[in-house]
Order: sequence, then structure tokens, then C-alpha cells
Amino acid sequence: MSFITRRHRLISFFRRYNHEHIINSTNYSFFTTYLINTAGYSENTVKSYRDTFVLLFLYADEHKLCSRGRINISIFNRENITGFLDWLESSRNVSVSTRNQRLAALKSFCRYASSNTVEHLEIFQQVLDIKPKKGMSKTVDYLSVDAITLLLKQPNPNTPNGIRDLALLSLLYESGCRVQELIDIKTGNISFKSPATVTVTGKGSKVRIIPLSSNAASIIARYAKICQVFKPEQTLFTNYRKEPLTRSGVAYILRKYVEKAKQKEPALFGNTDIHPHVLRHSKAMHLLEGGVNLIYIRDFLGHSSVTTTEIYAKSNPEIKRKFLEEAALNIDSKIVKYSEEEKHTLLEWLKNNI
Repeated sequence: MSFITRRHRLISFFRRYNHEHIINSTNYSFFTTYLINTAGYSENTVKSYRDTFVLLFLYADEHKLCSRGRINISIFNRENITGFLDWLESSRNVSVSTRNQRLAALKSFCRYASSNTVEHLEIFQQVLDIKPKKGMSKTVDYLSVDAITLLLKQPNPNTPNGIRDLALLSLLYESGCRVQELIDIKTGNISFKSPATVTVTGKGSKVRIIPLSSNAASIIARYAKICQVFKPEQTLFTNYRKEPLTRSGVAYILRKYVEKAKQKEPALFGNTDIHPHVLRHSKAMHLLEGGVNLIYIRDFLGHSSVTTTEIYAKSNPEIKRKFLEEAALNIDSKIVKYSEEEKHTLLEWLKNNI
């Protein structure tokens, strides 16, 4: 979706809400200019931020935090926002993760507003000081190599839909890309020159080039030939109406073949809820199990921090054990040996300076 279209949709949204709520220029420009144009956030992220404010408006109405159905900037204090976050968990049954995402959206707005409306700096700082809520240690669901292999055997490559689905699932796993990244791929983003690659645009409009195996590349090339997907500007994966697949469409295709694979080897899939992101998790885990460095996996997945990628290491007990052993060895190798005289000097320094 183009910047202009997304901007027009958000403008319409605020016009609808303006009957009940005061949307000042700061709120307005945050959504219609900053998030889309300056920060370069994806459409899904902008929608999530928008939904956060819709829920905040709803909470304010229910708890009479607004006068005559109108909201002003004074709602952004610690007590109100903490109450809103607690309400999300208790009344809307959201997870801790979703609660923290809503908080992140509000903090993003407060940082932006602070730089534009200095007179409200103290109020916004109260929100910025709110800590994310700690939940249970985050783990990830993923499939084994055997499960992925069986899954990719389910589509019939001799039919147009079958070869499309095989190409889609192969690319989703091979590239480890997000669903939206997959949907946005154009034919011109695939390079079949050895080594084959796919160029994807991720969160924050960050572009990365991902290598593909020769097998995945040949499947995609066969699909492009059979389904006449040649023009560089063409969306790679479309439905029968030649429209780009939606997120729910991709999820439906995956579920269809998971059910087929489950009938043959149910133990490989267990009770895991298999959604498209599980293939991304699986690729990351298989790279990690193969000994690939976390820094490379971070770049491969398009994570901004290796801390996010470390979740995969924590999900595998054997890998976690190896990391702990390596960390212990590294610490031991860096220990400095002091002589008795040096120890005495160090102790004296500590007494006088700590």
C-alpha cells in the first residue's frame, strides 16, 4: 500500500473520531506523518498503534476520564496509563506481551509529543518511566527438520495451485521471512543467479538480501514459468483473482498442508498451533542447531538486536547448555591473576575509594 493511501486512511480514521475526541495537531501528525513517513513503520505496526489509541479512548470513556466525551493531553499520566494497561489484561484478556506492545506504542507517541510540545514534558515523562511488565520466559514453537520435510512433500507440484503453494512454503521456510514480507515480494525481488537470493523489505523499511538454496530457487522458477509470473513488478504470490495473497490466505494454505502431514505423522507436529511465523522460528532453530552464529542469524532474520535472536537459543536446552559452558570458559580465560602485593594494593584502593 502506498504512503498516500495509508495516510488517507488514517486521516479518515481521525475524522470519524473527531466527533467525540479532541485530536490535536500532535496526535494527528504522529499518525499521518511521523509513523509512516519519518519512522517508516509498516502498515501493520501503524494499525497496531492506531488500535492502541482506539482502546485508550474506549477506556477513557468507560472510566469517565474525559469531559463530555472529549479527551485531552492530560490523560497521559502514570495513574491513567497504568490503569489502562491493567484494564487491558483484566477486561480485554490480553497477554503480557500485548500489554507491553500497547505501552510501547504510547511511549513512542510520548517521545514524539515531548519533542513538539515542551509544556507537557513532565506529563509525558510519567508514561516514559513506566516499566514493561515481566511475564513468563518467552519460548518459541518450531518444527523439526523431519516435520518441515514432510510438510513440503504435501503440495502437488503438477497443478498450478500446488506448485504455487510449494513455492510459497519453501520460500517462507528457506528465507525465514515474516508473512508481510512474503506477501510484499515481487518477482523482481528474486535473483536466480547463483547463489540465488530474495530481497525483502522488513520492519522500519529495512531491506535485506537472503540466500536461497538451489532446490528452493528451482521450485520458485518452476512456479514462475507454469503460472506466468515474469514481470519484475508482479506480486510473486497471488490468489485465483490475481490479487496479492493476504495474511489470512497464507495462514490458510499452511494449515491445509499441515493437516495433511499430520494425518501421516501426527507425532511430528504434536499439539503445536502451526501458523506462518512457526516456519520462521523453525528456520532460526535449524540454523542455530547447525552451529550458525547468533549474529548471522540476527541479520538473516532482520532483528535489530541479537537479544531478540537469543530467544531461540533459550528454547533449546542442549544449545542453552553449550552457551553456558562456553560463557564459563570465556570468563575463566579472562580472569586476571594478581600477586599478593597487587591484591594488597587493590584492597587499599577499594577501602579509600568505595
